[in-house]
Amino acid sequence: MFRTAFIPIVAFAVSLSGVAAPPGPAPLVIAGYVFPQNGPLQPGPIDPHGMTRINYAFAAIRNGRMVIATADDPSNLRQLTSLRRQNPSLSVLISVGGWLGSAAFSDVALTAKSRAVFIQSAMEILKSYDLDGLDVDWEYPGLPGTGNRFRSEDKQNFTLLLKELRERFARESMQTHKSLILTIAAGAFDDYISHTEMARVQLYIDQVNLMTYDYYEAGDDPTTGNHAPLFTDPTDPKKDSADATVRAFEAAGVPAAKIVLGVPFYGRMWQQVASVNHGLFQTGKPVPNGYAPYNVIKETMLGHGFTRYWDTQSNVPYLYKEEKQVFVSYEDPQSLAVKGNYVLTHKLGGVMFWSYFNDSSGELLGAIDQSLQAPHATKTIHK
Repeated sequence: MFRTAFIPIVAFAVSLSGVAAPPGPAPLVIAGYVFPQNGPLQPGPIDPHGMTRINYAFAAIRNGRMVIATADDPSNLRQLTSLRRQNPSLSVLISVGGWLGSAAFSDVALTAKSRAVFIQSAMEILKSYDLDGLDVDWEYPGLPGTGNRFRSEDKQNFTLLLKELRERFARESMQTHKSLILTIAAGAFDDYISHTEMARVQLYIDQVNLMTYDYYEAGDDPTTGNHAPLFTDPTDPKKDSADATVRAFEAAGVPAAKIVLGVPFYGRMWQQVASVNHGLFQTGKPVPNGYAPYNVIKETMLGHGFTRYWDTQSNVPYLYKEEKQVFVSYEDPQSLAVKGNYVLTHKLGGVMFWSYFNDSSGELLGAIDQSLQAPHATKTIHK
């Protein structure tokens, strides 16, 4: 498997203008989110060699401080960091925030004092659990997310929070000689770019984990669609794709080498979908519990009345069961192989996925690993 680890920033230029990372290519990242859903990790199920980085989800924010969210987190983190004995190149980060955990970010980032309190608490957690860095998952600066507090000042304060985190990481590294990784999870839509200063943000972080999925969700979109298209299908009403998002972030000032392409290990489902075009880009209704982990797709859909189709424009598969009028957009080894080749071709920083336990077989992670070490094994259609 692909085992080369990302080498974090080890030298910094601290000045009034900020903290800049040294130029130059870095080995590819394979970052997986491990999300135990507020429960204990079972011993043994995580392959320490399939990823270069684990992002543990999620730490919480309480009273302006970053805190461990559940009683199981300490033992879970110890279990994950113990994997470095088997693979010393593996990095273990903790992710803070997330879709349901971003309510306090605007307050945290608001003033120099509030940022200092948060940063100090983050450092205490990194030290206590011997972690390799922090992934900031603010969903989203300047936008309400799930009804969170937000402010116009979030745009600048987000940059300041990351700048001050980087400066603290640099000072810590000078004392400990241990480099710390700083990443963000970024929304794959234009409003995210317009509400952030990505050209400045990228100066202070190692990578942007670009959430290039959920372009279509049954709860929000009455029309079916590819929820993680690589390229834009001309017949797609929304005209979205990972490629379009990557180009938008590059245009906003993020170097390709700092963009980590996000892929989903789960599918999105609609029901009451007419059989026109095998259900693609047709009206439909949400399916209760319509989030479908790849485990479920593989065990209950493939070979169980669903027919697999391939969107040759977007380079992704989808399923349709005509009898039940159910449509499923998902990712599989073929599409991930093409995306891996895209990462190589476009000189991106690597691949990120949500989330590890959605594919207990390891089939999807294996496809990513193989594609990133065998660039000529698959063919990407360039657009």
